[in-house]
Amino acid sequence: MPDIAIQAADGGSFSAYLAKPAAAPAPGLVVIQEIFGVNQVMRELCDGYAAEGYLAVCPDLFWRIEPGVQITDKSQEEWDKAFELMNAFLPQFEQGVGDLAATLAHVRGMDGCSGKAGAVGYCLGGSLAYAMACFTDTDCAVGYYPVQIENSLALAANIKKPLMLHIAEKDGFCPPEAQASIREALGPNDKVTIHSYPGVDHAFARKGGANYDEAAAREANARTAAFLEQHLG
Repeated sequence: MPDIAIQAADGGSFSAYLAKPAAAPAPGLVVIQEIFGVNQVMRELCDGYAAEGYLAVCPDLFWRIEPGVQITDKSQEEWDKAFELMNAFLPQFEQGVGDLAATLAHVRGMDGCSGKAGAVGYCLGGSLAYAMACFTDTDCAVGYYPVQIENSLALAANIKKPLMLHIAEKDGFCPPEAQASIREALGPNDKVTIHSYPGVDHAFARKGGANYDEAAAREANARTAAFLEQHLG
């Protein structure tokens, strides 16, 4: 599938991977990257969502730092690079949310889009999926093992569309006290669904990753599929 260009609200443009479904019109889906860029894992996720009937687009959120990043989780050097990129991105987090809003609008305006569009993100992308639920008009959002959202729970009052979070109970980046804060703050919101997965660690759904857990990934992905069908189908 090709890369496309999307105009940023504050000037410039960035690339995004596009995967088209077999039939149109189809709902759109913004797929939000991990800290490794729009790599093969993210592209295969987009292809998978396209096979399920979604117009899937994964934007390059590191474009202001280093465009076109595609690294893996297979070496310490790449992990170091990924954390370096994430740390450089965090001061630009609001611009990143703006880029996601621009991507969402672009997807809705594409030929073949039904007009409905949601978001699904992983790791850093899980946090950004939460931010999209707070700040954009996405029709729904899904966050896999989001990080650091316990510091932004006051924003949850802005959530008006359905949000689903998948939380790994052994997540070293989201410790038990953070998970408790998330449940306490978001639990009363009837737009939010939180699923916890016992005995698994961060990135349990990253196929081929060190923490991949097939059973938990299968359960989370099935829940995501049903959620997206309900709100975008």
